[in-house]
Amino acid sequence: MSYIWQSPHWPRFEWKLDHLSSRIAAVRLDQGRLIGRVESLGFHTREATVLRTLTDDVVKSSAIEGERLNEQQVRSSLARRLGINIDGYVTPNRSVEGIVHITLDATINCAEPLTAERLFQWHAALFPTGRNEWGQKLRVGDWRDDTGGHMEIVSGAFGHEKVHYVAPPADCLDAEMSAFLGWFNGSHDLDPLVKAATAHLWFVAIHPFGDGNGRITRAIADMALARGDGGAQRLYSMSAAIERSRTSYYEALQSITSKEALDITSWIEWFLDRLGNAVGDTLQTLDNVMVKNNFWQAHAASDLNPRQAKVLNRLLEGDFEGKLTSTKWAKLTNASQDTASRDIADLLAKDILRKGEAGGRSTAYELALDFPIKHAPRYE
Repeated sequence: MSYIWQSPHWPRFEWKLDHLSSRIAAVRLDQGRLIGRVESLGFHTREATVLRTLTDDVVKSSAIEGERLNEQQVRSSLARRLGINIDGYVTPNRSVEGIVHITLDATINCAEPLTAERLFQWHAALFPTGRNEWGQKLRVGDWRDDTGGHMEIVSGAFGHEKVHYVAPPADCLDAEMSAFLGWFNGSHDLDPLVKAATAHLWFVAIHPFGDGNGRITRAIADMALARGDGGAQRLYSMSAAIERSRTSYYEALQSITSKEALDITSWIEWFLDRLGNAVGDTLQTLDNVMVKNNFWQAHAASDLNPRQAKVLNRLLEGDFEGKLTSTKWAKLTNASQDTASRDIADLLAKDILRKGEAGGRSTAYELALDFPIKHAPRYE
């Protein structure tokens, strides 16, 4: 099998801009809408949005590699570094502190040059004990070597492994990374979204570290996106969008890196689709936040019991499965059927709930909203 870096024209990537232009325009439009939406919100809502987005980015980037971080530790580390007051602070461990440092350095300090020394610092922060999560000793804060054999991406049981990719030899890494960093820091007429996608694939193809390449790759892509946004606060999580499409993520990368052709149009299309998902998710979240805020303001004078408040919040969060019936109400609130019926009747009288179209034994209820809770469309 041949690999992309073995092309005689490596790394002169190509793409068909006419295939990408509509996707780029759509993402740019949504990015503009998102910035406008956030600017119309209060300070605390903007702060909460940034904290939630960064927490998602850190947790999901590690989850892509099979590492499960404590979300509360991640949130606490981010809040402390950003000067945000939160309830329920939890002391983070060294591994969490390391990936949080990388994420913030890549985005907040996105205008600073990306250098080999900076990447070495990121790698050392990612593995503070000098070992990965499986206890394997690593060459930390330096490019990998080939003392244990070529860097291979494999799957399958022992003795039945399938090799998906072989990275460039270690003795090429200084030259490979010099070319990459020169391009990444250079000024050229290239759309920032295309640059972020290209940087992501290029760094993955080089695979310069013994471990942690995926997480550092996504930090680099976030850095390129932050530069394109003018250093704006992170309002969407690309890693969360990738994590939801984890299988197709690896398939999209392998389809490009496992051959010598340098046309990366299909990869950039995949990247832009997931970026669109990420931006769309935040837009819908903010829309729902506004709906929720408006709802509670409109019903601030309503006398609601704890059961009613619990169910209404579930409906407003948009995570209620199926239709709301009196039976579901009773189960959710651990109440009797008669109590559930009285709770619902009270909300109907207050114009907080309304009956759905079906009647009789199939009677269901929904929030009386002018603008319903929505979910962003996604590419899978």
